[in-house]
Amino acid sequence: MSFPAKQHVIRTSEKIVQLLPAAEKTKPQVILLAGQTTPFRNDTDRELPFRQESNFFYLSGCAVPESYLLITYQAGTSLSQNPSINLFIPKAELPDIMWSVPPPSPEEAKKMYDVTEISHPPGLHKAIQTALKAFPGALFHTLPRNSPLFPILPEGYTAAILSPDNESSAVTDAYLLTALQHVRLIKDEHEIALLRQANDISSRAHETVMRVLGRAVRGKILLEKGAGVDRPLLPGEWLIEKEAEAEAIFVASCRREGAVHQAYLPIVAASTRASTLHYCCNDREFAWGPVKPHDHHNHNEFTQGPTKELNPQVLLIDAGCEWNCYSADITRTMPVGNGGKFTPEAKAIYELVLEMQKLSMEILRPGLHWDAVQLLCHRTLVKGFQRLGIFKSPSSDNSGSWNAEEAILASGVSAAFFPHGVGHSLGMDVHDVPNASKPAVNNTVGKEGSRGNEAFYAFLRLRIPLEKDMVVTVEPGIYFSPHLLAPVRDSKHIDHEVLKRYESVGGVRIEDDVLITENGFENLTKVRSDVAWLEQVCAGEI
Repeated sequence: MSFPAKQHVIRTSEKIVQLLPAAEKTKPQVILLAGQTTPFRNDTDRELPFRQESNFFYLSGCAVPESYLLITYQAGTSLSQNPSINLFIPKAELPDIMWSVPPPSPEEAKKMYDVTEISHPPGLHKAIQTALKAFPGALFHTLPRNSPLFPILPEGYTAAILSPDNESSAVTDAYLLTALQHVRLIKDEHEIALLRQANDISSRAHETVMRVLGRAVRGKILLEKGAGVDRPLLPGEWLIEKEAEAEAIFVASCRREGAVHQAYLPIVAASTRASTLHYCCNDREFAWGPVKPHDHHNHNEFTQGPTKELNPQVLLIDAGCEWNCYSADITRTMPVGNGGKFTPEAKAIYELVLEMQKLSMEILRPGLHWDAVQLLCHRTLVKGFQRLGIFKSPSSDNSGSWNAEEAILASGVSAAFFPHGVGHSLGMDVHDVPNASKPAVNNTVGKEGSRGNEAFYAFLRLRIPLEKDMVVTVEPGIYFSPHLLAPVRDSKHIDHEVLKRYESVGGVRIEDDVLITENGFENLTKVRSDVAWLEQVCAGEI
């Protein structure tokens, strides 16, 4: 099934027409886009990884660098159902063929892409002139010009449109990006299939890391003679004793299944470093401690020499691959040390985060405002912390009504432990279509009744009602960050002695990608997150 570029062009063009003033709606609408160019390391000729600009790919399905698009649409004409989509891809020159894989020929490209015509970039100027003559008064749409956020569209192309010879035509960047972000917010069947594939591959990669940890706990990772001395360690001999080693196995698992890119820099944080939300260093060893007299040095715990073994800790991995420019975004928090089991404190926090996610998913449906999910997570956290004794209750010693659930919610103190949004839109980009997900002018906010504290909403990336065929992440977390806790160290709502017992957990986040359906949701993420399964896998028991 080829990428449905034509349908995306029609949807985008229809949205542009909706956004236009009445006097402009019947005019021919022409979209002019530049694709991404191959990036190079500063002041060298060494290529960096190339990834097509998302909007260009959405309208073309083309991942060839240095390409251009010229699209013509007009409401009420045959172009409304069969827009002209001209794709301009570089011609394969001898140096291209010598150094790298060349772009497809026009004949090959015609079979690959859902477009009308294929040409080379030198023909774009003539194509613009032809469009100006064939469609006088056309309105040309571009992405924001002179913006570092998008590929540069050479001024020569827009200058031709703005020439005194073409007084009836105009160029605007006021509508295209808004239209694209709104249509990209709702996924079609083809896009959902790509998101499923990205999730399937990423889910298996998460489980691969867990199972390598479990094999080490069981002593099943054995080194043959000379391994690591006379020859390098082979993949089946690798232990995971560092964040970088866990990242390497995750990325390798995705790459082996054909995923070219990670959707974002993987976050692989062990121990208390899991309290840093976007920890991307991934350069530390796990936390080690001395072997105690009763640890017996048996094979049920991998050790670093005779005097050290892994401290009980969590390993938080927030990582997902891209499949054909569509992203997965999955987080799992797993036990390391302690025979592959959570400590009582880590297990309690993990189960509370899992409850936050479960309750959030249960209410998902079209029409639900995302703020309501955020508030539910904070309410669930407050109740859970009161059960654990981290937050006081009215019945606590020297307490009263000021420690009731609603009073603690109103105080906003829970934002010190859960500071981020519970999720965001997901699609071609991991934090997808930000302007449509969180509009600058947002008339949907504040209509849900009780809202708790405004601090709950400070860092949300999604602040609109859900719609069918949106894909969003659901990723509650609880963190014990010294920096975030500093302002609440004197809070009357917290039992600070109890809090001390939990701070070494660092952080827990659980994240799945879900499709909003007509009556609820479908979880696209396949790797399990229930405690029993997770501990069995990380302990090497299954």
